[in-house]
This record gives sequence, C-alpha cells and structure tokens, in this order.
Amino acid sequence: MSFHSGSAIDTDRKEYVMKMKFAQTVLLAALVGGGALGASAWAMNGGGKSGCEARHAMHHGQGMQGKWEARRDARLADLKTKLKLAPSQEAAWQTFVEAGKPGPMPTRAERETMRERMAALSTPERMDAMMQKADARRAHMAGRHEAVKTFYMQLTSEQRAVFDALTAPSGHGRGGMGPARMRS
Repeated sequence: MSFHSGSAIDTDRKEYVMKMKFAQTVLLAALVGGGALGASAWAMNGGGKSGCEARHAMHHGQGMQGKWEARRDARLADLKTKLKLAPSQEAAWQTFVEAGKPGPMPTRAERETMRERMAALSTPERMDAMMQKADARRAHMAGRHEAVKTFYMQLTSEQRAVFDALTAPSGHGRGGMGPARMRS
C-alpha cells in the first residue's frame, strides 16, 4: 500500500501558490490602471489645479472678462437694433454705452497685493478704505444713472416701452440679474 500524503500536500500548496500569484497579478494590474487613470485625471484638470481653483479661474479669470464684454456688446447691439434709433439719438446712445462700461478687472497679482495691503491696516483704516471703494462705486453708478436718464429722455414713447421691456430685471439669482442687464 503506498501512501501519497506528500503529493496531496504538494497539490494544495501548488493551488495556494497559483491563487496567490493570480491575486498578486490582479492587484498589480489594478494599481497600475489606477495610477494611469489618476495621472490622466490630473493632466486633464489643468496640471494639478484643484477643481475649485480651476472653476474659479474659469469664471473669474482675465479671459472671462472678454466673454462678459462680448455678451454685453451683443446685448447692446440687439437693444440698439430693436430701438431703431434716429441719427439725432446717436450721441445720447454713445454716452449711455460709455457710461455702462465696467472698469478694468484687476489681475490675480493686483488682487493679492490689495489683500495684503488691507490685511496690514488697522480695523478703522480698513473700514475707511472700504468706504472709499463704496464711494467710488456709487459715483460710477451715479454717472451711469445720469446717462440712462439722459438717453431715456431722447427716446420716443415706443422706444421707451422697448427699452423698459429689455432692461427689466429677469429675476435670476439674488435680486435679479442686476441693473442694466438686458434680456433679448
């Protein structure tokens, strides 16, 4: 009678070793695949910018100001077309358009410098600086207000109805789209 107890153990051991090698191969493939996927996601996300930074740059970057200006120009062109302005109204239109132009958008470096300057101020000085900024914004808005009133007085009653309909707030977001946001 031959006893093959050693071969049964060898078979179990061989199965165990094969399963472990298979598991190691699958694990290695998963790690390599995950690393490749992570690297491609990192590359697609602006070379390491976090999602928040990328979205901020997209919505507040210098390139975005060009898009805002293009949309503003398109709305103004649409408004001018629909108003059917007479040649005598052209000067008032130009004043209205110029008064509505926003100032230049500060660069990231300029904003950072501003933040550093504000952080170095005492609380009363910081509040004074904020009041000066508010006064400047208010003065710009007052100039815009006067230009709108002057232009509006140049319009006929039909043109005023069109102007009112196209510049009325549309109810989006906090307090609508804001002053002078025209709907098409």
